[in-house]
Amino acid sequence: MPVDVPEGEALKKWTLRTRFDSAREAAAHKAASDGNDYLAGRIKEFQFRDIRPKAASEIDSLTEASKLLGHTEEEITRQVYRRVGEKVKPTR
Repeated sequence: MPVDVPEGEALKKWTLRTRFDSAREAAAHKAASDGNDYLAGRIKEFQFRDIRPKAASEIDSLTEASKLLGHTEEEITRQVYRRVGEKVKPTR
């Protein structure tokens, strides 16, 4: 169940944790109810710390990804956070 934060108050660590856990559980439940147990299992394995690498990998521009994560060196973003594989054409 989501935790309400009064308007104008700082978002505390436990509130963010609770909201993340609730959203992850709801997504896993939805996947399972749609008959996709594999996806439900993968969603349950997703951790809060996976968000930064995911965000860095979704942006095509290394410069923009580095800015988003607040890095002054793009190399840090590339080596530590980017998880982008080689783009290939389909065989068919």
